[in-house]
Amino acid sequence: MKKFYISTAIDYPSEKPHLGHALEKVQADVLARYKRLQGFDVHFSTGLDEHGQKIQRYAQKANKKPQEFVDETSKYFRDLCKVLNISNDDFIRTTEKRHIKVVQELIKKIYKKGGIYKGKYKGLYCVDCESFYLPKDLVDNKCPVHRKALETIEEETYFFRMSKYQRQLLKYIQENKNFVIPESRRSEILNRLKEPLRDLSISRKTVEWGVPLPFDKKLTLSVWVDALINYLTTISYPNDKFRKFWPADVHVIGKDILWHHSVIWGSLLLSLGLPLPKKIFAHGFITVDGQKMSKSLGNVIDPFELVKKYGTDAVRYFLLREIPSTEDGDFTYEKFEQRYNSDLASGIGNLVARVLTMAEKYCDSKVPKIDKNPDSHALRVDEKIYNWKKAWQDLDKYLNNYQFNEALSSIWKFISEADKYIEKNKPWQLAKEGKKEELNWVLYGLLDALHQLAWQVYIFIPDTALEIAKSLKIEKLLGKNPNYKDSWTNIKSGTRIKKEKLLFPKI
Repeated sequence: MKKFYISTAIDYPSEKPHLGHALEKVQADVLARYKRLQGFDVHFSTGLDEHGQKIQRYAQKANKKPQEFVDETSKYFRDLCKVLNISNDDFIRTTEKRHIKVVQELIKKIYKKGGIYKGKYKGLYCVDCESFYLPKDLVDNKCPVHRKALETIEEETYFFRMSKYQRQLLKYIQENKNFVIPESRRSEILNRLKEPLRDLSISRKTVEWGVPLPFDKKLTLSVWVDALINYLTTISYPNDKFRKFWPADVHVIGKDILWHHSVIWGSLLLSLGLPLPKKIFAHGFITVDGQKMSKSLGNVIDPFELVKKYGTDAVRYFLLREIPSTEDGDFTYEKFEQRYNSDLASGIGNLVARVLTMAEKYCDSKVPKIDKNPDSHALRVDEKIYNWKKAWQDLDKYLNNYQFNEALSSIWKFISEADKYIEKNKPWQLAKEGKKEELNWVLYGLLDALHQLAWQVYIFIPDTALEIAKSLKIEKLLGKNPNYKDSWTNIKSGTRIKKEKLLFPKI
């Protein structure tokens, strides 16, 4: 089997997850589900980055030990994967023994090769980012991400010889145009790499909550180096699974940590003699009424509450359709409900309900028998309406370019055309006039269209797809390892269909 390895960034569990955490997981889940549908052996990882000064301080505030603190907060992130129907194969935590073992082994390897040396460091540090910043990177003398004052840290440290890999990285990113997506983010990294690349401080003297350096146990490893290595731990470095799945096919991350994943991670991999990941896809942020989500502003959107109110698939659909895949996108409840009513309630929900109701009324809840070749039906082959072979090609093109919105838009065009087909052919009129043969042809085409539709929406809104599959008894889609090639068949005449509950009741 062909392999596909996809990861999200691992989240920092200092507080409960917000809607931004949901976006990244849903995007990665769509890609993982699509590859499985194509027959790939997929490894999809997500998880938590649980070490560092920020966690140490949050635990102190809560009067808990750091491990006790992250054990509690980690549950919210696991639960988020469940409520969003995320199909991850691994949920890794950096406090796990398996991870600490891999981290120490790799850091020891770099040290023995002369890639790490001792020195002193003084710099401006953001605890929330767990990163140092240069004065030129600041905004109003504050952290460019969190807009908070930075701490000046001066201490004995170990440095990783990151500067050694500047030319190699610059050349690699210039030659591999799809290494960083989108192009605008790739340009940012290339521009920064034209400036001198400094060696990286990778140890902390004042931070107890971290992985001890294997060659100097008085110090802990920088949380970022620790975190990035999770991508090797989750595929059991250095065992067979690692040899099968590395390099990763794509890291799905937020735009704010692109430098860490392209340059710091890239340098570490080069120092270990390992290939770089094939792609890094950087998405934007979710704003609320045009403002960044912030506890101080009181505008943080709780994904659990959103799912509880509107349902899992409605939340997944909004994130994929309304939020641009590589830019910032805005959330308001008004936008959410408009998209829900227009696309879900009046769109796919209404089409499924109409077709199943007509089949129940005019065909005794069975797929009607037809005398014509089903492959000649306009709803299957007419490109002005829709052509399902072309539909899969379009889907492949959009998803390989991380264009989730465009992929859904192409499917929803068909839903609109199917509605027009109903109005044009008026099955109720055909029934009234006794035109049974013509009525059967129209309803067969519509039921076959729902059969195809279930397969295509499965990767985006899986629960909805499976509800349609239950109604039409699409056994292959309901099975353990569905393959999209099984969608190329026609629905069988005589299949008993069952009208289920309304998929998306209108708000």
